[in-house]
Amino acid sequence: MRYFYLIFIFSIVAVLSITGFRGSKSKLPPWEIFPDMDRQDRYRPQGASPFFEDGRGDRPPVPGAVAHLSFEEDPYFATGKMDGSFGSGISVPVTHELMALGREKYNIFCIVCHGESGDGQGVTKAKSLVMPMVATPSYHDDRLRDMPEGEIFNTVTYGKNTMGAYGAKLRLRERWAVVVYLRALQRAQNSTIADVPVSNHKELEL
Repeated sequence: MRYFYLIFIFSIVAVLSITGFRGSKSKLPPWEIFPDMDRQDRYRPQGASPFFEDGRGDRPPVPGAVAHLSFEEDPYFATGKMDGSFGSGISVPVTHELMALGREKYNIFCIVCHGESGDGQGVTKAKSLVMPMVATPSYHDDRLRDMPEGEIFNTVTYGKNTMGAYGAKLRLRERWAVVVYLRALQRAQNSTIADVPVSNHKELEL
């Protein structure tokens, strides 16, 4: 047993003499028992490389290449603009599936501020200490009813005033779906039974 203690104490002294106490300072580089590929060979940004003829590690983009998801054949679909101005109309076919998608995304991202019917009476206005002092616009104001769809799309993409940008959270088609659902909310507040096709009258709750 005595030899065991001697060997144990010797082992501790040997480990401490090699690795040092935790938190101790040294001018020598630390020992890396498991480096985990921390010191692998790589090119540094804007560094040199003898492999390429021009000596640069950074390679220029292939001629004609565009950034991922930065190009769309239909500029209006991607920007909401036509010839530099906000356009009118929906850039994708309006279907029940698109309307359902717009409702889903609206209920996730928009309803908390703009309210279920788009009247600006969302839960944040009632529960927040700041939002009651900030007027959330109603979609049923003439200004927003007359606003081109392209401008609404642009607002959803980049935000405006206290409204944040949702371009990184919603894909292009999802943003247009929200615009379609917003128009449906506006239409619902200013429509009559005559606006509903006769074939759909039975679906209404009277």
